[in-house]
Amino acid sequence: MQLNVSGHHVVVTDSLRGYVESKIERLERHFDIVSDVHCILTVEKLQHKAEAKVNVNGGTIFAETTEEDMYAAIDRLVDVLDRRVRKYKEKLADHHARETRKRKFV
Repeated sequence: MQLNVSGHHVVVTDSLRGYVESKIERLERHFDIVSDVHCILTVEKLQHKAEAKVNVNGGTIFAETTEEDMYAAIDRLVDVLDRRVRKYKEKLADHHARETRKRKFV
């Protein structure tokens, strides 16, 4: 997985980059085919915004969050991405084939 972290009106320090990397690793345990993650951290007055675009096998998932603290925005962003990746993975699974197998043997 390739991770690209950039900042808009904020300097992305090593500790901030490491925090994003450690949190984004959570996505790999649900979906191994996460190929590329581009994360943009933005500061506008008192609002800290984190947005990310995740390229997965066959699609792109985008999420953005706004909080008063950058670390809280990153945490919430990863939660949203985690839910969306799980939902995307569920859509890829063919549930209809499983149902026909059950009916055939019953």
